[in-house]
Amino acid sequence: QVLLVESGGGSVQAGGSLRLSCAVYGFYSSTYCMGWFRQAPGKEREGVAYISSASITDYEDSVKGRFTISLNGAKTILYLQMNSLKPEDTATYYCATVMYDISCRKADYNHWGQGTQVTVSS
Repeated sequence: QVLLVESGGGSVQAGGSLRLSCAVYGFYSSTYCMGWFRQAPGKEREGVAYISSASITDYEDSVKGRFTISLNGAKTILYLQMNSLKPEDTATYYCATVMYDISCRKADYNHWGQGTQVTVSS
């Protein structure tokens, strides 16, 4: 059974930084996509950043240059380093995985964490 557990959320002022972590349990695949998504109140969930088993990373334009996605060597912790945070980054952030690595941006992720809240004040 795959289990994803996010942590690291919190409240920060605009311009600050946070690092989110996602502990990945029970996911064993040499072919995968992992991603970070977010959902703000009243809005649809949107992708933020993605990483493939080939270590290819991809970012949505809204976070490009400010956020960095990475995976530890054991492939058990997914990170999202968030710098220069803006109030519009306020959302619940989710990590997700799928055994697929052709197009991580378009993949149908089937394992999700419970989310961690990020609040950025102006």
